[in-house]
Amino acid sequence: MIAGMLVHLKSLRTHKRGYGPIIRRLLAEAENERMHLMFFIEIVEPSKLERGLIILAQFLFWHFYLIMYLISPRTAHMMTHYFEEEAVKSYTEYLSLIESGQIENVPAPTLAVEYYGLDADANLSTMIEHIRADEAHHSKVNLEYANVLR
Repeated sequence: MIAGMLVHLKSLRTHKRGYGPIIRRLLAEAENERMHLMFFIEIVEPSKLERGLIILAQFLFWHFYLIMYLISPRTAHMMTHYFEEEAVKSYTEYLSLIESGQIENVPAPTLAVEYYGLDADANLSTMIEHIRADEAHHSKVNLEYANVLR
């Protein structure tokens, strides 16, 4: 979201029109990440304290990333690339826990079924596989932008 907003403002400031596809792609990435959070909120049903912690983490990260992006867009995208690589590893471990029976393979949330066009009887592992694929894509996109946007 921050990257899309700042590239948008750069486009306005420099009067360059070619940033449209980049802006749309970055905002689509932000929307996709929001949906991942919404899926897990539906599964976990966090308490008010946990929701407060989510809000605090968003607030802190938003400001940190904004400052980082203003200083060095390349560094910000590289950092995100590394975060996304770690997310892929984490989701792979999560799938292993589901497959081994340590975590119950509950039904996928309706929101995830609709978002990904999954079968109505899709389960958590299927949703995690889709999220992991999204994260791998985000990693690739941010690596690409780290080398393009300077």
